[in-house]
Amino acid sequence: MQDIPYRDFQRKLIPGLDPETIIGVRTPQLRRLVRQLWGTPEAADFMAALPHCLFEENQVHAGLIMQEKDFDACLALVNNFLPHVDNWATCDQLSPKALQTNLPRLMDSIRAWLTSDHQYTVRFGVNCLMQGYLGNAFDPSVLEMVAMLQHEDYYVRMGVAWYFATALALQYDAALPYIEQRRLEPWTHNKAIQKAIESRRITPAQKDALRAMKIGRSKQA
Repeated sequence: MQDIPYRDFQRKLIPGLDPETIIGVRTPQLRRLVRQLWGTPEAADFMAALPHCLFEENQVHAGLIMQEKDFDACLALVNNFLPHVDNWATCDQLSPKALQTNLPRLMDSIRAWLTSDHQYTVRFGVNCLMQGYLGNAFDPSVLEMVAMLQHEDYYVRMGVAWYFATALALQYDAALPYIEQRRLEPWTHNKAIQKAIESRRITPAQKDALRAMKIGRSKQA
């Protein structure tokens, strides 16, 4: 299934990963493989054989987890896999719908993920908060949970920025005070504004207001 030009493209997109672990297989082919494997003894053996060696193996593993429909079974698979996630693409690929079927119970796991020393476990927790708790299940206290995250890793900080950009799009009035009061560290604050301004869900007037709240370089020092 290897596609050499695609491999070279992928290696540029994931700079923190050993390029030799990316062989270059396009996502539709990986998804087709997931559908073929799901429910077979081979899939179970594969998911038990951690850590994997290749980026594509991790992508297939994430895809297999997302096939699981039972909340408890899915959560167990996620917890087993998260410590071995070593890049942002696999972290963001992992978005099981089964976990969204019991948001009250999921919150207990999210709180644990956010305190992890493993950056992609933290990012995954932030992703879950963004996907499940900014819509009908919105709880303003979740904004505080994310704002309080203090992490030096780039991909965690970017995850927090994406979260607040999405929060501004979906829950503008609740999220805006975190920008007005500069509750986020300067880089994340500005990145959240940048991503929000790029969103079509933010009105022109809101974009103008957000632009005025950017922190200049002189004030970041």
